[in-house]
Amino acid sequence: MHLWIRLGGIFGGLSVLLGAFGAHSLEAQLTEKSLATFQTGVLYQFMHSLALILVGLLSLHFADEHKKKIERPGWFFLTGIVLFSGSLYSLALGGPRWLGPVTPIGGLCFMIGWFMLAFSLPKK
Repeated sequence: MHLWIRLGGIFGGLSVLLGAFGAHSLEAQLTEKSLATFQTGVLYQFMHSLALILVGLLSLHFADEHKKKIERPGWFFLTGIVLFSGSLYSLALGGPRWLGPVTPIGGLCFMIGWFMLAFSLPKK
């Protein structure tokens, strides 16, 4: 199986697990705002897990000369999941406040990944 498809499946499965954990175990423990922050992390992790799978499927479809260009956005999606969603999980659970500025860096990684993906496909 392709690396990006595998990573997308792993992070997608973890997002479902974390979403269920948040809905069933954290609901009574967290404030409404903290729970919403946690669920935002889950949503973005899930969406970008699908983006990782898309990168994997596209890279399987194109020849080797285009693979690196098509796979490059995957690294930005992966980094975005770790920084954006990871920092939101930590902040929601009472982690250190210095993680707050990490969140937009992860969001920037998501944006870069999408723009790179848009321009990574061959013209023909």
